[in-house]
Amino acid sequence: MGEGPGEGVWPGEWVSARLGVALHDGERPVGAGLADLVGLAVRRNPRRAHLLVSAVLGKHVPTDPRLVYGSGLLLGELVRRCLGGAAPSDAEHEHAEYGALLGEALRGRPGAAADLCDLLRERREPVDAVVLGYAETATALGHSVADALGGACYLHSTRRPVAGFGTYGGFEEEHSHATSHLLLPGDPALFDRDVPLVLVDDELSTGRTVINTIAALHAVRPRERYVVASLVDLRGDGDRAAIEAFAARLGARIDVVSLAMGRVALPEDVLDAGQALVAGLEDRSGRPLAVEAGPFGVARADLGWPEGLPDGGRHGFLPEHRERLDEALAAMAGRVAAHLPEHASRILVLGFEELMYTPLRLAGALADGLPGDVDVRYSTTTRSPVLAVDDPGYAIRTRLTFPSHDDPADGPGERYAYNVAPGADPSRAFDAIVLVIDDTADTPALAEGLLAQLRGLAPTVLATVPSHRRAGPEPLYGPAFGSYPAEDVAWLLKDLSAVRLEAPTEEREAAVQAGRAHYAESLPVEYQPSPGYQELFHKALDASAERLAYAAGVITEMILAARGRDAVPVSLARAGTPVGILVRRWARFAHGLDLPHYAISIVRGRGIDEVALAHIAARHDPARVMFVDGWTGKGAITRELAGALDGHAAATGRRFPADLAVLADPGRCTHLFGTRDDFLIPSACLNSTVSGLVSRTVLNRDLIGPGDFHGAKFYAELAAADVSAVFLDAVCARFEDVAERVAKDLPGLLAADRAPDWSGWEAVRRIAGAYGIDDLNLVKPGVGETTRVLLRRVPWKVLARAGAGAELAHIRLLAAERGVPVEEVDPEMIPYACVGLIHPRFGQGAAQ
Repeated sequence: MGEGPGEGVWPGEWVSARLGVALHDGERPVGAGLADLVGLAVRRNPRRAHLLVSAVLGKHVPTDPRLVYGSGLLLGELVRRCLGGAAPSDAEHEHAEYGALLGEALRGRPGAAADLCDLLRERREPVDAVVLGYAETATALGHSVADALGGACYLHSTRRPVAGFGTYGGFEEEHSHATSHLLLPGDPALFDRDVPLVLVDDELSTGRTVINTIAALHAVRPRERYVVASLVDLRGDGDRAAIEAFAARLGARIDVVSLAMGRVALPEDVLDAGQALVAGLEDRSGRPLAVEAGPFGVARADLGWPEGLPDGGRHGFLPEHRERLDEALAAMAGRVAAHLPEHASRILVLGFEELMYTPLRLAGALADGLPGDVDVRYSTTTRSPVLAVDDPGYAIRTRLTFPSHDDPADGPGERYAYNVAPGADPSRAFDAIVLVIDDTADTPALAEGLLAQLRGLAPTVLATVPSHRRAGPEPLYGPAFGSYPAEDVAWLLKDLSAVRLEAPTEEREAAVQAGRAHYAESLPVEYQPSPGYQELFHKALDASAERLAYAAGVITEMILAARGRDAVPVSLARAGTPVGILVRRWARFAHGLDLPHYAISIVRGRGIDEVALAHIAARHDPARVMFVDGWTGKGAITRELAGALDGHAAATGRRFPADLAVLADPGRCTHLFGTRDDFLIPSACLNSTVSGLVSRTVLNRDLIGPGDFHGAKFYAELAAADVSAVFLDAVCARFEDVAERVAKDLPGLLAADRAPDWSGWEAVRRIAGAYGIDDLNLVKPGVGETTRVLLRRVPWKVLARAGAGAELAHIRLLAAERGVPVEEVDPEMIPYACVGLIHPRFGQGAAQ
């Protein structure tokens, strides 16, 4: 193994003797057998008892970084040959030369690993391919394979969701202790090309993970050619047949290359025996080492990391990035060397979980730059729990255990560094340790955990690499965008004010119902109210302001009860935005809180703005978010929100609660409401002129790119008609009048059964049936939704509950202005004050 090739003991003998695990060689493509490349350890994992511990990966065993890199380049050379990048006449000679150098490096011959790297890095004709490495173990190995191909774009999977990066795909690694993999390319187009896809992992055991991966990616972007590259190939005949059959079903070619082939023979009871072995030893030789902080110090080394250079392949690493890193390595290694103890002769460069490639290349440059008698080794921390036994015949001799320190998506947990502490053999001790992390992981938990333990072993140098981040869009604020004060709301929207998006109402309706367009791709012409209608708005506001203040107070108190004093209201633009501002103002009025408030877009049928969610998640705990809207109709947006957030959680690992707080819930589809009465909320009476002069949100692929927020327009030209502040001020003026009643009623309201029963949805189905409407999207229940129909759709008729009085005065006026009949219906027919029916003459069945 990389730790001590001269010890003469295979670091798998201990496991083989106790569990009966045996390695059997198959083909030797480069002359190395399985026992040359792997040792054995015992997992703390109920799915698989044994762990193959690579001698050339540098994950668990400190290894010469040039052996690690050279092995990856050699695997890449096999891929290059498979893809036709090597002349057949050269292959046999080169094959023997590479294999000989690898064998010498494994046996510890000084300079052999460096010679292997130098030989494999000679300039060759580049091969255009996409290379995908598996997190976390194979991230540097995949990088190295891509380096060998020259022209390849590289991406590795990740278990860390990152704000601002959309998910290209994901897949499962069935035997792993942590299975979910995300693909987060910064530019999906670079990876969505008609070139071969190379999948790189450290071992190929059954091929199920490969099948899962290719199936997921082929569904997104079919390809004709796949190559699977692994250090060792342990598949049985059945596993090989499964991949061949899978390739035939896809109509694609799948090749497999590896440095060594064979199989692992396992007794039938190996899982039970392995668990028993772990249980028996965990409290003794397997327990974490108690390494205390000090007496050594920590020095921080400024690497001088090139600006804009990605720290690795999490979001993509291109040939030009490789060239920039190559140019900068020697200088960065020199900056690290300046902090090392003067007479250090045994140095460890320790990487961090998925951040393997940068520490590997830095370790190689450090080894190249220091005198030849200085032994530089490389390994990384890991999530994988493995039993440690301090025996030369066992691959994992010692284990440091420490808490995670990078705010992982799956929550805090244990992390490990193997073979870093010397154990019982002082010759294994390091004179200095260089810890290389990304800045996301440079946290107080690092200092208190891993770094404190390293300080107990050797002088430590900490080198921090900037995590690659997308320069995402910034929020919009009034008065530059919208008429609300900047402190009231941050609009997570793209400004489309200069774009002509309005279309005649009947033209839009025809396109939507015919399926030629989506309603969010354009905007209706803004309705400008008549003097009589404006008078009705002010009368309605005066009559309902106290009722609205009470409802705003109730839902704010419920939000604070559910989310705490650091709640984050996120309103669904645009109807939810005035309500979100009222929530924010009540929190300040009643509790002195200054809550952040965002407005984001959700589009029925297309989901919520993922870029906006990423922006919020980068700044706040998603568990503190409460989504806010004005009212419910039949509950379509409530359902859309829940479905969109489930999808977001599955893709990113970030879980936003799907609760929706509204002033009025006549649809009975949420438990967070001020009232379930269907009454006039004056902000529904108008369009942008009561919503900060901001349009409906727009999701038009011609205008909204992958990294953009959804869009909207600011109608600054309508400022003379703007009553947005009038509405808010009128309601806020009543806060004092209702505060005592809110406080008195709140305990009972919180204790009451407020579960949704979705009776509004059933009512819509009844109405649709009674009026011969096949598409429920053409039925808009409630005062707010009916108002919208009259303002910006093509209305057919209005159903008004018999006995509804002044609260429908604006509905009757709008209907009269547009020549729309108002039909009085029995209160048993509808649980709403009114229902608007969109004209079905353009054809039914098209989702709005």
